[in-house]
Amino acid sequence: MNTITAPALRACAKCWAGNMRLFGFDIARANGPLLSTREKSLTPINDWRGGWRTILEPFTGAWQRNIEEKTETVLCYPTLYACLDSISSDIGKLPFTVRKQNEKNIWETVRNNTTRLLEHPNHYQTEQQFRECWILSKLIHGNTYVLIARDGRGNPQFLYILDATRVLPMVSESGEVFYQINYSNASNLLPTDYPAGQLVIPASEIIHDRMNTFHHPLIGVPPICAANWPAVKNLKILRNSTVFFSNGATPGGLLTGPAGMSEGDAEQVKNYWNTEFTNDKAGKVAVIGADMKFTSFAFKSVDSQMVEQMRYSDEQICQPFGVSPFIVGIGSIPSGMKADDMMGLYYQRALQKHIEAMEALLNQGLGLGYPMTVELDLEPLLRMDPQRRAEVWGKLANDGVATPNESRLSFNLAPLEGGDTVYMQQQDYPLDQVRQNKILVPADPEPTPPPTEEQRSLAAELWQHKALSAAHGALYD
Repeated sequence: MNTITAPALRACAKCWAGNMRLFGFDIARANGPLLSTREKSLTPINDWRGGWRTILEPFTGAWQRNIEEKTETVLCYPTLYACLDSISSDIGKLPFTVRKQNEKNIWETVRNNTTRLLEHPNHYQTEQQFRECWILSKLIHGNTYVLIARDGRGNPQFLYILDATRVLPMVSESGEVFYQINYSNASNLLPTDYPAGQLVIPASEIIHDRMNTFHHPLIGVPPICAANWPAVKNLKILRNSTVFFSNGATPGGLLTGPAGMSEGDAEQVKNYWNTEFTNDKAGKVAVIGADMKFTSFAFKSVDSQMVEQMRYSDEQICQPFGVSPFIVGIGSIPSGMKADDMMGLYYQRALQKHIEAMEALLNQGLGLGYPMTVELDLEPLLRMDPQRRAEVWGKLANDGVATPNESRLSFNLAPLEGGDTVYMQQQDYPLDQVRQNKILVPADPEPTPPPTEEQRSLAAELWQHKALSAAHGALYD
């Protein structure tokens, strides 16, 4: 299957008014007169949600009464927003690195065309914005679609994240996968002269990342679908609280009058009370005759459990994302848990699967293979405090795992002469000698033999000579 090229895209724009040939197929608009044989057999994969942006209407006529919940409203609920922001921003700050395994089986960071592509994926996003947009699309819609734009030689030149609501996976009768995209001119951020309208693209030009595929292998189900109802419930609680506190935090009540009051008089008194003694007029003194009495409604005991209800729902919202509640400011950190333990748990449960999926899909989509790979640098995420880093790198240097200069480099310090050698203590022995029990024990030093008679005679004469010299100096000096 041919790859997409910039000249091909320009050719699309010129011949889009009629039929055209792209990717080796005859392509036309969805309502055009000509479709290729393979495209005729394409079957769209229906989204299980029926459109995530539909209005949630609990009963007929609810939206006219402002009782509906829209997607943009649910996404603005604080806990749900915090989960989305935490995961996307933490992955967004992990830079791309291209690594290559050398002849010594050591992975080294290299710079090449792939590095430059990942650093500048397109003309309107930085690499951090690119990663954040990737993760947000996956978490909100369950799917991320990345279009690979290639140069005239077929090499990847730009990466564009598509709007997941404008992409439809399709499968041919032979089992091949295609993607139909539908962009209007106003929302088209794709390559220059890219044709607006419906276009079918082969799977080789799309990087498709998806969440759990409960219903179809090409349709991911987002975690937000599991967090939807807890978020809606808490939004309703907040809305009711807003209405309550807008009334001066005063509950409603019962206004009673003498028997025999007509329905018209009762309605007139009710309107007068609601007009003159509610909202910003609450707290005024009311003077009403005819032996009328106002009785305020008391709170039920269950009303005081609102905070507990909201906290329980907040914890339910965190569950589908794998985010511990204390990460987004709910509750407190468990006693005894250190910062390293907390970040390790957060990485394993909420971030690792997205990071590894992104790395694998980029390797596949960009045509990278052994010994080359794309990785996300975890250093910004797992960065330790200076004291902890000093302890770790000091132990690595003392145990012979790292050289002193490697330890200094982690603190951005200049190397020292002789610091590229691993140092070990003298009492350490090679493992092969320990395993074979061939450790050479140093022999005891030989005892010093006693002096001979001649040596003792010479030593006595030398002592006498030094004594005479000292006496002579004391008398004549």
